[in-house]
Amino acid sequence: MTLSYFRDFCLGLPGVSEDTPFDANTLCFRVGGKIFAIADLEVWDFVNLKCDPERAIELREQYPGITPGYHMNKKLWNSVSVEGSVPDSLIIELTRHSYELVRGSLPKSVREGLE
Repeated sequence: MTLSYFRDFCLGLPGVSEDTPFDANTLCFRVGGKIFAIADLEVWDFVNLKCDPERAIELREQYPGITPGYHMNKKLWNSVSVEGSVPDSLIIELTRHSYELVRGSLPKSVREGLE
């Protein structure tokens, strides 16, 4: 999967914005101001995605390319390889899952404004 494809997918979700709040190379995708995906612009080898804690453990056991989130809360975030060991369709599914988790945590008034 290319960074360009991933970026286009994320920006196609309702209410998504992007920024680089940490440094010039760390790209964050947000919904309602909260981050749901983080990627490195310089070295596109994995993306950090939020995940349901039980599912996160299952995914890590099933795919060697899914590991506890790098520099993130290891219980709630996974680092997902984009170099071929994780199917692109699963990366997209997990990105949507991360988006939905974060969107679902937003206040109702903010969620309604995203539609």
